[in-house]
Amino acid sequence: MNEASGAGRTPPDTGAPLRVLVADDFEPVRTLAVRMLEKLGNHVVGEAADGQEAVEALEREPHDLLLLDLSMPRMSGHDVVRWVNARPEIRDRLTIVVISASALDERPALAELGVTRVLPKPFRLQQIADVVDGLPGR
Repeated sequence: MNEASGAGRTPPDTGAPLRVLVADDFEPVRTLAVRMLEKLGNHVVGEAADGQEAVEALEREPHDLLLLDLSMPRMSGHDVVRWVNARPEIRDRLTIVVISASALDERPALAELGVTRVLPKPFRLQQIADVVDGLPGR
């Protein structure tokens, strides 16, 4: 779980922009992640302030990467992961990376749910770059 392998995921087209959804209820974290992704290159980045917004965004359009907080209102990150897992058409092309200040102890359980990696908060630009570089087709 230390690598963003995306094993089992359908690789995105290498020339296409990476489609990322950042789901975190703390606005400064979302803003920081969006800015980091914009610095890294050609990415289409969406934001969700809670788990329910994340699910709605994932239903509306396909994404390649979900940066997901676990502790959010209306629907937790755990519930979002379970929702994704119940939808193979979404799960098979989506890499899920948890961003959390407290989830490091949960890594084995999260890996069983299909989470590729856990980034501790606060995260650094290089950590986000490593996740993006580790995606299939990148």
